[in-house]
Amino acid sequence: MAQPLLAVDTPSMLFRAFYALPDSIKGADGKPVNALLGTANLVLREVELHRPRAVVLCFGPDAASYRTELYPAYHAEREAAMPDDLSPQFADSPDFFEAFGWTVATSEELEADDLLGTYARREADAGGRALLLTGDRDMYQCAGEGVTVLYVRTGNKGAEEVTPDGVRERYGIDPEQVPDFIALRGDPSDGLPGAKGVGPKTAAELLRRHGSLEAILDNAIREPRPKLRGALLDAREDLLAFKDIATLRDAGVERPPDRPTDWVGAADAAHKRGMNRLAERLEAGGVRP
Repeated sequence: MAQPLLAVDTPSMLFRAFYALPDSIKGADGKPVNALLGTANLVLREVELHRPRAVVLCFGPDAASYRTELYPAYHAEREAAMPDDLSPQFADSPDFFEAFGWTVATSEELEADDLLGTYARREADAGGRALLLTGDRDMYQCAGEGVTVLYVRTGNKGAEEVTPDGVRERYGIDPEQVPDFIALRGDPSDGLPGAKGVGPKTAAELLRRHGSLEAILDNAIREPRPKLRGALLDAREDLLAFKDIATLRDAGVERPPDRPTDWVGAADAAHKRGMNRLAERLEAGGVRP
């Protein structure tokens, strides 16, 4: 079987690692490197498990402008300033990860998840396989033939493989219906309220019956449950905007060339940042899971 492409939702991993590891983990300059170390370990674990043909670290703004234009409250609660000890690690991360022989892909207009979704489509369309490392369940919409989501749970080591069947088991819907599901159910982490009174079970039931958000809204007047009927009719335009927000955009990127992990370059980058234990493992040829 051909080696897969591993695409990483880097902002998600950096934030998770920053809050999961103590800031007492410091580099040679006395500044924290916990986010960089934790992210490197997360990615390296998947590299060891899956032996990808290349690794792409995706970066983008926290809230793409087209999404905030559709719904100003999108990501509103995330607008607090980045923690002081995380900001320099974010700035250093491209240089750090490029030393591993990994590709760094950045968009000024689209979010990291848009890049991940595009890389997945390009790889699958070319007959390859893609693995998407993320902590964002919105990415379940990408699960499909040749694409597996590696979902990192909070407080859990490693990542859980989510296939199309896994999406159906979790939500009772197909992967391509995930944006419709998010619009109906809402997503507190993104500031999307969804339809009033609609939870995951009702959202899945409506989608199984009608197939799409648009069909649900077109038939809302015939919904026998008064509260649900009112919620759907009253929020029609917002719900359509929520689906648009949850739907990934094409980032216009192309498949990256094969690039094996550079264990020597990675070890040197780790040593320079005071990550001596990691550097020693890298010098030994990798980090075993």
